[in-house]
Amino acid sequence: MKTSLFTRAVLLTIFVLVGAAPLLISAGPSRLSAGARQALAAPTSDTEVAGLQAQVDRLKGLVPDQAHAMADVGYHFANLWFAAEKRNWPLARFCFNETRSHLRWAVRIIPVRKNPAGQDVDIKGILDAVDSGVLADVGTAIEAEDQARFVATYRQALEACYSCHKASGMPFLRPQVPTAPAAPILNFDPEAKWPQ
Repeated sequence: MKTSLFTRAVLLTIFVLVGAAPLLISAGPSRLSAGARQALAAPTSDTEVAGLQAQVDRLKGLVPDQAHAMADVGYHFANLWFAAEKRNWPLARFCFNETRSHLRWAVRIIPVRKNPAGQDVDIKGILDAVDSGVLADVGTAIEAEDQARFVATYRQALEACYSCHKASGMPFLRPQVPTAPAAPILNFDPEAKWPQ
């Protein structure tokens, strides 16, 4: 848990810095402090470049890999099945949104993979198609609270996931309808009264 919190803190810092840089730059050099101007300036020596590369390499080492993000996808997508099975639609919406969020995170980590033949596989393009297609259909079934439609679209989403795995050269990653929740600590019963 500490690693996860630390990793999230590092990622948040990176995102803030990356997101703030255009704002700082657009503010114009006259509005920046001398230290800020120096921090945004291009490195002036091979030593500075090497130092920056070492910092980038260190930060890359702190960022979780795509497999970690995909494990989170599996966790939320498995729980989604049981939430819908129990007709706990608020929980289903939460699990669905977390699944999509973590899929996007996985694609930000590696948007293009190499397959075993060395060819590029556009993971982002695949996700965009799946997200606007079959995943959108899963979301529509959840919003309509239509369990029969949910079951059909969930199975289609599993097939789409497997298509991506095969395209990436990992046909051994075969998703299935889960047989047990990923989070046994969660009570999926929408009428549960405990804890309050």
